[in-house]
Amino acid sequence: MKAVYLDNAATTPIAPEVVEVMLPVLKDGYGNPSSTHSHGRKSKALIETSRRTIAKHLNCQPSEIIFTSGGTEADNMALKSAVHQMGVQHIITSHLEHHAIGHTANMLTTKNVRISYVKVCKKGNVDLADLEQLLDTEEKTLVALMHANNEIATLLPLNEVSRICRKYDALFLSDTVQTMGHYKFDLQELDIDFITCAAHKFHGPKGVGFLYVNKNSKVDALIHGGAQERGLRGGTENVYGIVGLTKAMDLAYEDVIGHQNHVQELKTYMIDQLKDYFDDIDFHGETNPEKSLYTVLNVCFPKNEKSSMLLFTLDMKGVSVSGGSACSSGAAKGSHVLEGIRADMNRPNARFSFSRYTTKEEIDFALEQVKSVFEKTLA
Repeated sequence: MKAVYLDNAATTPIAPEVVEVMLPVLKDGYGNPSSTHSHGRKSKALIETSRRTIAKHLNCQPSEIIFTSGGTEADNMALKSAVHQMGVQHIITSHLEHHAIGHTANMLTTKNVRISYVKVCKKGNVDLADLEQLLDTEEKTLVALMHANNEIATLLPLNEVSRICRKYDALFLSDTVQTMGHYKFDLQELDIDFITCAAHKFHGPKGVGFLYVNKNSKVDALIHGGAQERGLRGGTENVYGIVGLTKAMDLAYEDVIGHQNHVQELKTYMIDQLKDYFDDIDFHGETNPEKSLYTVLNVCFPKNEKSSMLLFTLDMKGVSVSGGSACSSGAAKGSHVLEGIRADMNRPNARFSFSRYTTKEEIDFALEQVKSVFEKTLA
């Protein structure tokens, strides 16, 4: 049976070129980077070369990059350091954030931290006027808002939010896990304190990422027990993962515009085909290319007798996608993102997410399978 993978927002297939550079490190780069002998120095050199390469891509200082196990650890490190090291008493976030932000912020309320939730519209856009009102406080504040929502694709205007944060002397953390490797970041132009990365979202290996920390901000170790990462992240470094992350970023930024154009064409094509077939079709989040992450499309389908098993049925037909609401995913609780934008939870939804390897033929196959689920009702 043909199998089509359209769940790239969850994770992407690792690029062959990434595997190619990781294998020699797995085989021969076994020296501990903390050791002073030649084997250790070779491993340490791989890490520091990678750090400089990533910093060059982002136009920041190598010392501002801290390697982590991925985006969740990076988000935790930024939030907890902001509270423990930088005196943050007030966190402004939204109900649409990834749980790495939401759950961590909730945990920090035990440290006498207050949480405010900025208003969002039905499409998931942040109400910037409300954000300003929430920032009008004497408390030391951190704003934690993701660059692009992982479920509904709506983009945050990073520069505008940064400007507002600086107006009120607030710290700014943006979870950029879904957008790193898909958009260019110039951290000399973007005034921000923290951004995060997970390599597996752009064809790198799982289990590795980084936290960018602006040189004017302070962080403390989240994981203690060693002096690695300048004492900020204890534990022997994931050398082959770091090398793979760097190669994945190199590949991503070789032709980021070409990548964007290819994937956006597929997304637009799928939107148009769904609109032509269904009279009653909707899309969660923004679909305007200027306001929407081009790799993600969240579709709100008409309800029929098969809709409660939509994702399972598509999987059986060879199409791997994700969903949010309980009625379509089988989860005990529906998507907090869809609840946050007050979506109709009685209608089935599916999140289709694309990569640079996705083809038009795969989109056509997926569309055929979607139509087969609904054809009896529509006939």
